[in-house]
Amino acid sequence: MNSTLVSTPLADIDTPLLAVAVAAGTDLPVSLGPLDQASGRALSRAMASGEFKGKRDETVFAYGSGKARRLLLVGMGKTNEVTRNSVRRAAGVAAKRTRALGTGRFAFAVCAEARNGIATRDQVQVVVEGAAHGGWAFIEMKRPSDELRGAIEGVDVVVDRSEAAPAEAGRALGDAVAAGHVLARQLQMQPGNVCTPAYLAEQAQALARSHGFGVTVLGPAELAKEGMGALLAVAQGSAQEPRFIALEYRGAGEAAPVVLVGKGITFDSGGISIKPALDMDQMKYDMSGAAAVLGTFEVLGRVRPKLNVIGLIPSTENLPSGTAVKPGDVIKSHLGKTIEIVNTDAEGRLILCDALSYARRYKPAAVLDAATLTGAIVIALGSQASGVMGNDDALVAEVRDAGERAGERCWPLPLWDEYRDLVKSDIADVKNSGGRGAGSIAGGWFLREFVEGFPWAHLDIAGTAYTDGDGPHQAKGPTAFGVRLFTEFLLRRAGS
Repeated sequence: MNSTLVSTPLADIDTPLLAVAVAAGTDLPVSLGPLDQASGRALSRAMASGEFKGKRDETVFAYGSGKARRLLLVGMGKTNEVTRNSVRRAAGVAAKRTRALGTGRFAFAVCAEARNGIATRDQVQVVVEGAAHGGWAFIEMKRPSDELRGAIEGVDVVVDRSEAAPAEAGRALGDAVAAGHVLARQLQMQPGNVCTPAYLAEQAQALARSHGFGVTVLGPAELAKEGMGALLAVAQGSAQEPRFIALEYRGAGEAAPVVLVGKGITFDSGGISIKPALDMDQMKYDMSGAAAVLGTFEVLGRVRPKLNVIGLIPSTENLPSGTAVKPGDVIKSHLGKTIEIVNTDAEGRLILCDALSYARRYKPAAVLDAATLTGAIVIALGSQASGVMGNDDALVAEVRDAGERAGERCWPLPLWDEYRDLVKSDIADVKNSGGRGAGSIAGGWFLREFVEGFPWAHLDIAGTAYTDGDGPHQAKGPTAFGVRLFTEFLLRRAGS
């Protein structure tokens, strides 16, 4: 998807669809008067009829005699509650409607009365992000047909000519984030027989070639030499070889880097502790943390902020076989701690613990990991927020703030010392599951056992990485959760 800026008055914009985001109210905003007049009063009639009140996600089409062939009003709720996220979501709603119509492209404006003090740069950025999100589609594995509609081609963002400079800055950043978002969703959507650990490594190498990143890929022999016993234990049941991927973006000399870690289980059957058959196909999404890291590096390659970032992706399948790790086995991690395997379906934390141990060599300023780690987080928070835990309250607050700006919200869960008992083992240093109670916290505490010498925050994205159905602003399937949050976090750290 591409984006452009348009400074033409609304009434003069020649487009197949002009969408205007408005706040709740019963009267047509004054700023839309010329557009309403050019459309033969189509907008005022729509509002006067009471069928459109500007509530969040509410839409109404209007057809008139103006240059825009179709007009779409999109509600954002009360004016004093309009935020960046409101605008992003409204653009997503408009883009999804555009894709359904098959017009390919649309223009989008935010009604002047509904801006609620949002800066031009921010407004344009989130419009582009929202348009890419709502207009996305995955059709590459379907046979072409006249009825098949792919992603929208682009969005024309309407801005005032006097705001051209900040608008262009916002558009460029929005384009970069949108590109990272699309990459992550495309990777998430690939089936497990395509998106293997080797495939993820190839995508990382392609990113490195495109943007000049450093990249290291470890295979089985290198992993054994490195002592990554936990990752190798999960991998031993699969015919697909594991990979450990390290991407390096250097934008700030010798400054301590931020390390992003993404869980890369390309298919999770549960191993010997096998999952129920129902919905097991969705376990191709168990590499969503890895997709978020790769998508974020796409953004970094385009924006080039002044900081250093390392991306670490441990990747394997988790399958049952005669060689698979078994409940009751004891393995040795990269850090040297021994782990009792009590549930082979608690495998994500095993591959992440080796990555967190590996991260020590970078002497990081902070480490963030993202993982579809526990079903328990879905019970706790549903699909509206990810769980966040960590060993540094200031870092957790920083992550939450980035999530609010990104529209990827997080809610903190405690890692009190009392919860450590959940992962105590009778025969090893730790065990990999604490049972049903406080399942997400047990997963977080297990990871904390392998964090030494750096601030760390863990994002459990099992409830937010993908959706089971369509929403008004997004299609069913992958959400690329983490790309926008990581980007906001990194740019704020870089002072951008």
